[in-house]
Amino acid sequence: MTLTEQITGLARDAKTASRELARLSSEERDLALQAMAEALAGAGPELLAANALDLEVGKTLGLSSAMMDRLTLNEARIAAMAGGVQEVAALPDPVGRILDERVRPNGLRLQKISTPIGVVVIIYESRPNVTADAASLCFKTGNATILRGGKEALNSNQTIARLMVEAGRRTLGPRFPAAAIQVVPTTDREAVPILLSQTQYVDLCMPRGGEGLIRAVTECSKVPVIKHYKGVCHLYVDREADLNMAESILWNAKVQRPSACNAVETLLVDRAVAVEFLPRAARKLQSRNVEFRGDAQSLELLQGIPDLRMKLATDQDYATEYNDYVLNVRVIAGVGEAVDHIHQFGSAHSDAIVTANEATARKFLTDVDSATVYWNASTRFTDGGEFGMGAEIGISTDKVGARGPMGLEELCSYKWLGWGTGQVRG
Repeated sequence: MTLTEQITGLARDAKTASRELARLSSEERDLALQAMAEALAGAGPELLAANALDLEVGKTLGLSSAMMDRLTLNEARIAAMAGGVQEVAALPDPVGRILDERVRPNGLRLQKISTPIGVVVIIYESRPNVTADAASLCFKTGNATILRGGKEALNSNQTIARLMVEAGRRTLGPRFPAAAIQVVPTTDREAVPILLSQTQYVDLCMPRGGEGLIRAVTECSKVPVIKHYKGVCHLYVDREADLNMAESILWNAKVQRPSACNAVETLLVDRAVAVEFLPRAARKLQSRNVEFRGDAQSLELLQGIPDLRMKLATDQDYATEYNDYVLNVRVIAGVGEAVDHIHQFGSAHSDAIVTANEATARKFLTDVDSATVYWNASTRFTDGGEFGMGAEIGISTDKVGARGPMGLEELCSYKWLGWGTGQVRG
């Protein structure tokens, strides 16, 4: 069997499965998801063994520390993964909701109802938990999913998907469509353009990963793609900020998990508080060996700190998503300059302001054109779970369709139903 035949068969089976999924009741889907969560929670040794094989592959590939962190499973992450599936099962069913209803003058009654999208392809790097997140969200909404993780995570991804499918079969028997959750079984790069050319079977693609991956997927895909290219997130400390609050938010946003796309990459500080705030913030972040890349003014304020790693920032630095212990810094003159900097170098992902001035905060919230904008809170909250959506399918920085964290509602389309009594159009 050729690669094209193999991938086409995968997509065809997924389309068939999506139609079978649409016939399952909400209760049946939830029972299957609960069984999947229990299976994942009880398979710790098996998942850790599969992940150990992947970690060896990651070392061979020379993955960065941030990518190795994303790849790693441990008992806590397995429990969180299973908990995420359980949370999805407990969420209200978004399918079949009446979104609009009207009766026309001729008596024709129309309803707009939410429906599954159909077949959703998820392409991602490293994080094995994405397999469970994506599969559970798609299954909850009646969508079949085809998962393509990186070659470094193949063993983990296949094990997670197999455990979920086996749990579904035990629970629903023959009513569970085996092709509802599939992992692309090959690491051949040519599989992706073949899969994304299956317009008769595949309805949507959601890539999750670095900018290079997302751009490559977008350029080769013939099916619609929901994307965010990168997470260049900003924290602006205003002249009227509570500096203790700002320091706490910066610590959380930068070093709690720097490999996440919602971690802050650039700190903007108002000139009026820079002398006081920058050195104290730098000393605290130095405990995590954070490297600072700043403009001349910020580096001048930091030069008295012994052994602090720092260098002059370039425009390229300000546009870079590091996913590491590196922080851009710039001293600016007010909220207007902060907004201008974000629009020039940001990625429309997540940006935050710390200030006690409501008028300044509202200007920032209104003027910054990002998917999520915060006042006195960390950018790390840009996450489906933190937004109360359960496990998320991804984060979109697109403006048409879904934007920001994507949960169940964003995995639904809709259709119109019409009830007539013989009406014809004149």
